[in-house]
Amino acid sequence: MRYLDLEAFRATSLIRHPYDYVVVPGFVREDVREKIDADYPKIPERGTYPVRSYPHGAGFQELLDELESDELRRAFEEKFHIDLTGRPTMITVRGQCAVEDGQIHTDSKKKIIAVLIYMNSRWENAGGRLRLLRSADNLDDMVAEVMPTWTLVAFRRSHNSWHGHRPFAGERRVVQLHWVTSELYRSTQILRHYKSALSKRMLGAISLGRWRIS
Repeated sequence: MRYLDLEAFRATSLIRHPYDYVVVPGFVREDVREKIDADYPKIPERGTYPVRSYPHGAGFQELLDELESDELRRAFEEKFHIDLTGRPTMITVRGQCAVEDGQIHTDSKKKIIAVLIYMNSRWENAGGRLRLLRSADNLDDMVAEVMPTWTLVAFRRSHNSWHGHRPFAGERRVVQLHWVTSELYRSTQILRHYKSALSKRMLGAISLGRWRIS
């Protein structure tokens, strides 16, 4: 693969406690990061968006193609000891973070494997660093804290797959890949994110005086 370091992923051990997860720093190859920086979609609002909500460059599309490849799926099947054949994938992106983001949660029961790939060139803030947690009510009760710089975090969704981060406001790029239980769930979630994106754009335009309300 040109963009993703599957060798590093395969060489990294799966952690089994308190739930199954793996962290791979440098998962996006160093020689393509400048291109990804340039081709990443420009997302001015906070929130999660379907990958086609904003234009992106050819390099970013090539990375997406690798994410949806059979080779990557097989690597995740081997790592997590799971059969993902026929399971739909859902890719969303984020570009901005707000202080209210990062609340502790486990993800929807309809998600099987969650993959977060951070695409920030540097990170100096104490906030915005994902924490994998032992409990639902203590951000300091963590087993790992992830620097969001070209790093992959993946975990098996479970009743206790708690994660969150301390408050941060500003640019925070992350691609989110999920294998989910059904096409119906995938389609419903993509539609929900599209509606949310449209609503935020309209509100942003109104705030800038581009829309007139009579």
